[in-house]
Amino acid sequence: MYQEIILDHYRRPHGKGLREPFDAEVHHVNPTCGDEVTLRVALDRAAGVAAGSGAGDEMTVRDVSYDSLGCSISQASVSVMTDLVVGRTVREATSAYDAFLTLMRAQGDTATVTGELEDVLEDAVAFEGVSKYPARIKCALLGWMAWKDATARAVAGASQDPATDGDMTTEESA
Repeated sequence: MYQEIILDHYRRPHGKGLREPFDAEVHHVNPTCGDEVTLRVALDRAAGVAAGSGAGDEMTVRDVSYDSLGCSISQASVSVMTDLVVGRTVREATSAYDAFLTLMRAQGDTATVTGELEDVLEDAVAFEGVSKYPARIKCALLGWMAWKDATARAVAGASQDPATDGDMTTEESA
């Protein structure tokens, strides 16, 4: 069943195709295998301002769009990630990010995948088996790391020139 979820998101990706308007754009590369993602984030700033949150936690993720090249794991993971973050507050989306990071650090330990984690991750729980393979973890995390970076830039209000400021290589180990 999990393989089918990954293959479905790979074959019919959600959120693919760069769209405007956006608040931040980043480009991340996995140097191990060459997977790449250019990702844009658009936030609804009115929600954060109305809530009085200076950190942007209550801003809503209005849109995530991306263009990517790479293996089925990296492609499917960014597709699943868009489903989990769009329409949620930055705080809720960050909780999904944290849960996915926990899943990737589980090293295939199925006891780590609790009911609560499954509820937060929804289809992303399909990547549980990926955590057994350290080289594939970076593939699965590529889009998530790009989302975290772009969201931080958007919250900070940094204007990005994709030709200069958004390039980055994802080398964080899980």
